[in-house]
Amino acid sequence: MINKIKVFFLMIYTLCLGITPINAQKIDKKYSSSSNKAIKNFENAQVSFDARKDDEAIELLQKSIKIDPNFIEAHMFLAEVFGENKKYKEALEEARTATSISPDFFKSAYYSMGFWALKLQLYDESEKNFNHFLAYKGISAEAKSNATLGLKSAQFARVAIKNPVSFNPLNMGKQVNSAENDYLPAITADEQTLVYTRLIPKDPNGSQTDMRNKSEDFYSCKKTNNEWSKAINIGPPINTIGNEGAQCISADGQTLVFTACKEYEGYPGGRKGFGSCDLFIAKKMANGGWGAPENIGKPINTEYWDSQPSMSSDGQTIYFVSNRAGGQGGTDIWKCTKNEAGKWANLVNLGDSVNSPENEESPYIHPDNKTLYFSSEGWPGMGNKDLFLSRIKKDGKFSTPMNLGYPINTGESERDLIVSANAKTAYFSSERPGGNGGLDLYSFELYKEAQPQAVTYVKGKVFDKVTKIGLEAKFELIDLETGQMVMQATSMPGSGEFLVCLPINKNYLMNVSKNGYLFASENFSLKGLTDNLKAYEMNVPLTPIKAGEKVVLKNIFFETASFTLKEESKIELQKLKSFLILNATTTIEIGGHTDNVGDKKSNQILSENRAKAVYDYLIANEIAKERLTFKGFGDTMPIDDNKTETGKANNRRTEFMIVK
Repeated sequence: MINKIKVFFLMIYTLCLGITPINAQKIDKKYSSSSNKAIKNFENAQVSFDARKDDEAIELLQKSIKIDPNFIEAHMFLAEVFGENKKYKEALEEARTATSISPDFFKSAYYSMGFWALKLQLYDESEKNFNHFLAYKGISAEAKSNATLGLKSAQFARVAIKNPVSFNPLNMGKQVNSAENDYLPAITADEQTLVYTRLIPKDPNGSQTDMRNKSEDFYSCKKTNNEWSKAINIGPPINTIGNEGAQCISADGQTLVFTACKEYEGYPGGRKGFGSCDLFIAKKMANGGWGAPENIGKPINTEYWDSQPSMSSDGQTIYFVSNRAGGQGGTDIWKCTKNEAGKWANLVNLGDSVNSPENEESPYIHPDNKTLYFSSEGWPGMGNKDLFLSRIKKDGKFSTPMNLGYPINTGESERDLIVSANAKTAYFSSERPGGNGGLDLYSFELYKEAQPQAVTYVKGKVFDKVTKIGLEAKFELIDLETGQMVMQATSMPGSGEFLVCLPINKNYLMNVSKNGYLFASENFSLKGLTDNLKAYEMNVPLTPIKAGEKVVLKNIFFETASFTLKEESKIELQKLKSFLILNATTTIEIGGHTDNVGDKKSNQILSENRAKAVYDYLIANEIAKERLTFKGFGDTMPIDDNKTETGKANNRRTEFMIVK
């Protein structure tokens, strides 16, 4: 009859790893020890281990080994218990002893020794043990895959430690950090608002070790004069008696997406959802408070565990972690984008270019919308969860992950990294000497090779030109050179304020529209920007539709001294077409204007031909000619001084006027 401890070892070494001890025939009949007293201590240790009394199990196994120093099973069992308790040095020593007594008694000893040596940064020994294990025949595919990953990690880590990257983490201070665990940072594009998770006791006088007395809440800080304010609990309706954690905040600070889990026995206060944990979304209100959170719904939330969101800077995509079916294994990173109706609809697993058969966690999509940072235990690293980055390629797929290197990554578990819009400053949580207690938030300058594309932010206000009241309006930002839509967003209800992130070194067109108002257009350049920490500010007045009002079409472009429309003008022309379709009873006059360079007759002809070019385009695009007239004004109606180049450029314009 096979006793319990033999079943335990057979489960670990035979069933789980698909390998067999060399003397499996003998192990069914007897132990490697003939001492009844040693065997009794050994079997009692198994009972203690099953009861989760690990210290007691260790003491019994040590007694067993003292009686019979050549008791192989006792050495290996003790090694595994030490390993379970993260005492890797002791585990490795016991396993070395077991394999020195009989090198091939347990093939899988080398598998465990490889990982323990990796944890201890003994990379040569780790590599040697993995190679020894992989040389055996008949090992399972899963064990072979894991050992191969361990081998590659040992090889990577050896090189990484010899070639450390720049890393100087700075504690964010007592205004931010507390004696509790502070983690999972999220920051707005202007780096003025920080939101993070803090694990706090529900009852300060209750047990400080019982997790049922702990609750996750969100805290927030504001930056003033480059200093962080004292962190405050953001309160209801976001925070509850239940757990709220794993959050992201939109670039403009107006949207919060977070994780909340259902109520469990002993953990009251959870929110109702589709599965164990769901994603919820809340919007900032005009008074500065948060609106009631709503379940973000399917297809993002399922009956599985869905958590750790990161929203793209344009608000159109959410990256998150889920253990749902259809992934690569473990927890995977997924993304979901909005459809044309503004609903979350298009769900995609990031695939094996990012996800591994192991766990991927804490995704963070940078505001460049191209660089993804995440934590993984399934790619070669330092031996645990490491931080990686992957960039979206031209074909839309992600690149092979790049390990952020040592000492950003260590043998411990690294996660929760975010990077500022300016691409230089990274934030993360860590428990290290010199902190305030538990996990603290830190910042550091990210080395150049790991930086994303730098972006800046454009902020301003949309308002009624007459009343000066802020307006909720739709605006679009378009890359002038490619004609591609970069951003679609809406200014804040009540205030009309907006903040959007844009890559630097590009020229942009912005259209702003609202029912009942004339649309507004602007163009601006972020090329040659030397300080992308400084916002590009733009306030946009909208004029109510009424006869006599004019709109300058700032994104209508012609060749020099020509009335041939440039290709990039079509974006603005299509916007004008849409305005006329939406306001079907409106008639307009298109006016052309020049500066005062050249003779008046030539300017008059040029301005008239340019106005007609716009007129002809609209008719060709199904706008009834009865709704259109055109007129050239030459240089007779300047809106700026013709003494400067800027003034002349402003006077060379195309505009339209509401006739009725």
